Amino acid sequence: MNLSDWILANELAVRLGFFFGVFILMALWEILLPRRRLSIAKATRWLSNMTLVVLNSLVLRLLFPVAAVGAAIYAEEKAWGLFNQFDIPDLLSVVICVVVLDLAIYLQHLMVHHVPVFWRLHRVHHADLDYDLTTGTRFHTLEMILSMLIKFAVIALLGPPLVAVVIFEVVLNITAMFNHGNVYIAEKIDRVLRLFVVTPDMHRVHHSVHPALTHSNFGFSLPWWDRLFGTYRAQPLEGHTEMQIGLPDYRNPQQANRLDGMLMMPFKSPQA
Repeated sequence: MNLSDWILANELAVRLGFFFGVFILMALWEILLPRRRLSIAKATRWLSNMTLVVLNSLVLRLLFPVAAVGAAIYAEEKAWGLFNQFDIPDLLSVVICVVVLDLAIYLQHLMVHHVPVFWRLHRVHHADLDYDLTTGTRFHTLEMILSMLIKFAVIALLGPPLVAVVIFEVVLNITAMFNHGNVYIAEKIDRVLRLFVVTPDMHRVHHSVHPALTHSNFGFSLPWWDRLFGTYRAQPLEGHTEMQIGLPDYRNPQQANRLDGMLMMPFKSPQA
């Protein structure tokens, strides 16, 4: 069995292993050293958020059985994409492709904020009335499908090595849970960390109820794009412990934090 066959056969197990391992570590961190007091019972939110995760995972596996890894293998077989046209050292091509894929996620994030029809989908993520690691996995099913199609297009254009795609997918899952964590990190440590990775304090600004902050700090893994493109905001207006999370028009827990409310949110007007 060659490397491509092994990765294709074990990709799901690798991703699930990292997902559950990091999820457990972050959950324990949130219990032992939380950053903020939650306003809604954790069991209520977690049930809805994680049910949505399971639903999305089933739908994506049904529609795209081999996911991004399969797209990378197909691109390599067809010699599609920039990196399949040149003989570049393996390590260099992996590093470059992981960084470029992260840039693509940043640009996609900008798009779903500024294109109204996509924002209707993405606001499901922002309507969460609290902020913890499950917020990082909470996305509308249609947005997950859109994201996968965009990922396929980027892979076809880029032609990344298979290993780069797997690393990117694992890192994206890990950092999404990390930077949405309701965890305390000392300010001095956070100031250094956010030079290399998006930290919880950095990304929490993005979930502020104030629109100017909602449309800032779009990075998921690498923090450099926000500084480079002028979308970086260092801190929330009221401080992290007092800031209001969510969207101004979605303050009703029945709509913002229940599964049926989340699924119908793109198609309905806000409720009082």
